[in-house]
Amino acid sequence: MSYTAESELVVDNTSTAERLASAVVGLGLVTFVFSLVGVTQVVTAETTILGISLYDFLAGGLLLMGVGTVSLGIGSRTGVFNTSPDATPGAVTAALFGLGAFALAGLVASQSLGLGTVGWLLGATLVGGVTFAGVALAPEDIGSTLPPGVAAIGVAVAILAGIITPAFAWEPEGFSATLTGSMAIPLLLAASTLVTMWGGAKAYEGYGSKGRQTAAYLLVGINAVSIIAVLVALLLFIASKGIGPAFEGFSLVPFEWPFVTNGYSFRPEVVNGVFPAIMGTIWLVIGAVITGVPVAVAAAIFLTEYAEQGRFVGAVEIATNGLWSTPSVVYGLFGYAFLIPRLGGTTSLISGMLVLGFMLMPLCLITSREAIKAVPDEYRDASAALGVSRWETIRSVVLPAAMPGILTGVILGVGRIAGETAPILLVMAGGLRDDAPNVLGSFEFISSPPFVANDALLESAPALPYQLYATITAGVSAENAAAFGWATAFVLLVVVLSFYALGIASRLYFRRRLNA
Repeated sequence: MSYTAESELVVDNTSTAERLASAVVGLGLVTFVFSLVGVTQVVTAETTILGISLYDFLAGGLLLMGVGTVSLGIGSRTGVFNTSPDATPGAVTAALFGLGAFALAGLVASQSLGLGTVGWLLGATLVGGVTFAGVALAPEDIGSTLPPGVAAIGVAVAILAGIITPAFAWEPEGFSATLTGSMAIPLLLAASTLVTMWGGAKAYEGYGSKGRQTAAYLLVGINAVSIIAVLVALLLFIASKGIGPAFEGFSLVPFEWPFVTNGYSFRPEVVNGVFPAIMGTIWLVIGAVITGVPVAVAAAIFLTEYAEQGRFVGAVEIATNGLWSTPSVVYGLFGYAFLIPRLGGTTSLISGMLVLGFMLMPLCLITSREAIKAVPDEYRDASAALGVSRWETIRSVVLPAAMPGILTGVILGVGRIAGETAPILLVMAGGLRDDAPNVLGSFEFISSPPFVANDALLESAPALPYQLYATITAGVSAENAAAFGWATAFVLLVVVLSFYALGIASRLYFRRRLNA
């Protein structure tokens, strides 16, 4: 009977801890979202919630979070809550809190107290070292809850007490920038909320490995959702600015879309458009894919299926990774110095195709190699057992199985090169008044090598990224220039997303054929 009563008591206490931890995390999610919105200035200090200013309202929520997190740690240590914490929170947690304390103490000592380099460095090191040692030596429940809880309470009190207000302005010594309270407050709230939620998530699972895993999942999930939210906000912002000018004069019957079907004429009675730039961008991407993808896939097949896995392959991998990390302007400089003198001496469409093709090769090679290596060896062994040659096995078995992964690399690469400006500026820059390149209609057969000529490939051509750059440098302060620039950005975004959609559809097609 006594055993039953003890079990019920433990279950009740555990549920209380879970409810408190859930409240901390839930309140933190709300506070974090509003803090991020405050960073973007969509809501400001003048915004009120239940008659309370936004920042005071969020600071009150952060204060409750801090008190709740501290209560979870103290309750666990005193046995009020049934938990199973480890002996210490770990060196990584201690190091992170120590670095945070070092940075905060350094800012206070150098900017507020006016200490010199030696003074603030010694003070910050002392505070950071003490914090590191204290967290590292404390039990996990105390080390994981008290530091974030105390920090949250401190930030909340500083905001509620008016120590940091929206009118606050801080000019760091040695910098020309000014950090205002309207920016500092939401940033402090967001950072403190994240750390406090982390402590609450660990407490929810009773600490230990399960608590660390849950806390990590929470932070990763918040990070993923935040990235998606920023991306969606960016797309919506560009669409809101550019969709109006882009659809000026649009009609379905009869179909008219001046901004997409017209060029730039500088005539006030005509709606200026970006049709030549759209065609130039499309031809650039097509040429880059034709130039770069086959070479990259062929190289991936050789390196993975034929070459001996030794120093040569290792050197190629290092070089490929380095090329993918190379800034795009370097590729443009290479095209300007090497390709243009050999292709007529002037900027041209084919120079842009080749430069972007070179940029596309490294990523396609990397992803193609990984996709080919991911094909199970059983596929190759089964094909060889049937007497099929090595090349036939690669062509009919390995490549179809690796095609979804190869197309993923192509999609990512196209997404990068379609919006590049620096290489185009150097090797293909076309003016706003240039016509759309008539590539298909300019092919001619000649009697001497290379037996095919195309003057359109040797002429400069406009492209959306460069046209957007030219519009901005012409002065977006003017109303018409600003509208044209935002509309151009919107169309560029649509074109890039269209390439993504085409690539994703191709990947799904090959994946379905593979699974059929």
